[in-house]
Amino acid sequence: MAAPASMEIQQAAEQLRRGRLVAFPTETVYGLGADALNAEAVASVYALKGRPGNNPLIVHVADAATARRLVSDWPDAATRLAERFWPGPLTLVMRKSGIVPLSVTAGGGTVAVRCPDHPVALGLLRAFGGPMVGPSANASGAVSPTTAAHVRAAFPEAIARHELMVLDGGACRTGIESTVLDISGAEFGILRRGAISAEEIGRLLGRRVEVGGDDRLGEGAMPSPGMLSRHYSPRTPARLFDEREWPGVLTGYRKVVVIAGPRRVVPPPHLHVALPEEAEAYAAGLYAALHEADAAGGDAILIQRPGGSGSMWDAVRDRLTRACGE
Repeated sequence: MAAPASMEIQQAAEQLRRGRLVAFPTETVYGLGADALNAEAVASVYALKGRPGNNPLIVHVADAATARRLVSDWPDAATRLAERFWPGPLTLVMRKSGIVPLSVTAGGGTVAVRCPDHPVALGLLRAFGGPMVGPSANASGAVSPTTAAHVRAAFPEAIARHELMVLDGGACRTGIESTVLDISGAEFGILRRGAISAEEIGRLLGRRVEVGGDDRLGEGAMPSPGMLSRHYSPRTPARLFDEREWPGVLTGYRKVVVIAGPRRVVPPPHLHVALPEEAEAYAAGLYAALHEADAAGGDAILIQRPGGSGSMWDAVRDRLTRACGE
């Protein structure tokens, strides 16, 4: 797919200035963009997605200078992390400044910011000239979109009413959401796993970085997106299985879709959606595979739990666990 022309990006920037929405590609997933400093525009993002009000939004910026305006304290660690990982799939959580509407942070005192590594996203941010919220461009809790076609399928009515413009930048190359790192307090911690690991961050900063965050969920605002126990979920019931369960896991089903490696032999009438055995390629194709499996009309989606070690496999297993609500 050819990248959007500069005129189309300018039109999208004007859409944002008018308080309307623009779906845009990033290296991770497609985002649902709106002016981050316009509370009404932010409210329309929540409404279109059906997103719970206690689930905050990530703010996308073109550079660290814009990010500094959104926070009340910019620690030295933020400078070092931005210099190393931005543009890229790392979101930083810091104490918010007064210009950020409380709806962006779900009423909380921190704001999550990142600089996406995609020419279309960066072109849009520069043309717009300000920060932009960008949660995944799908209904809340559903499988994240990694192509413009996924976005169009999720919001046909909003597109038909010209309430949502879609910038098509092709398939997202990373395929799963950014790592979210909380640096708002004395202890630094990963709130959502992604391509950038706690070990990489720890080596850069010369300090320990914890991995967790679910223990911080309470009645109020969540500290980060992507922390719901059920998230990234297809409409078709989905479950994980281990190698030792094969082929007994098929028992009792009329027709299922099996998501597994390319060497898995799946007997008819069941269907097989194959994913690569390498972590980065698996992650890049994961959400597209879930969309394909969901559209196949099976009784269930059975996903073989991938093995492998490393931060990307950890992030993949996190998404699969939440997609299946386990």
